[in-house]
Amino acid sequence: MSNIAIAGMGWLGIPLSRTLQNLGHHVKGSTTSKDKQQKLQHNGIDAYIVEIREDEIAGDVSGFLKDVELLIVLIPPGLRKNTGHNHALRMLQLLKAIENTAVENVILVSSTGVYDDSQGHVNDITPPKPQTVKAKQLLEVEQLFSNAAGIDTTVLRFGGLFGGSRNPVKFLAGRSDLRNGSAPVNLIHRTDCINIILSVIYKKAYGHVINAVNPQHPKKSVYYAQKATEMGLKPPQYSSEAEEETYKKIDSAKIEKLLGYTFQVDL
Repeated sequence: MSNIAIAGMGWLGIPLSRTLQNLGHHVKGSTTSKDKQQKLQHNGIDAYIVEIREDEIAGDVSGFLKDVELLIVLIPPGLRKNTGHNHALRMLQLLKAIENTAVENVILVSSTGVYDDSQGHVNDITPPKPQTVKAKQLLEVEQLFSNAAGIDTTVLRFGGLFGGSRNPVKFLAGRSDLRNGSAPVNLIHRTDCINIILSVIYKKAYGHVINAVNPQHPKKSVYYAQKATEMGLKPPQYSSEAEEETYKKIDSAKIEKLLGYTFQVDL
């Protein structure tokens, strides 16, 4: 496959594009910033300005998707920033833009956030029960792409992301009275994210919904205390009060069965 487009050139998109280029693919990338477009082009990435809104797509989306067989969607919902926008409406605009192109396959990066924190042990066939606005919109986007005629989509539900300068402990360090310290972590390293995407591409494993979470699930209180100490940060403190057992533990069995993939990075 020669032409691959990546919608969203950030923490995951940029290193993924480099890896694909090294494997001989021509990579197109989308960004909303002119400065970033120039930086990407300087690094050999065919970059386009594409801004997906609820009612339209601004920029050169036709150039971005021209002659592309595979689109990898790495656009976060952005709801944490309280932008007020509707992520599902934005992704519907992207879907409409795809309909008149040569795109046959999509890898949609979603999140294990579609499962509610109280769902307990879940696997790839457990129906999500989203409770928050963000989770409901993530699931709606998954369904939009999975049900779209003419394209074959694989949904990758990544767990909490870490790698490079990114680690969830940075948001937790120094905080006190946190709840659910005995709940398991559900994390995945950027290296495994990239390798799993490559596995889907080379095995042509389209038309699936796949949980992608490291099989190691230490308790939050233990794991984040250890990581904070390693990074020279003040460890977070979890409440010692007896609490109801609410947790989710994500099983990624399909990764090995379907893709033959073994996780590379230990927690």
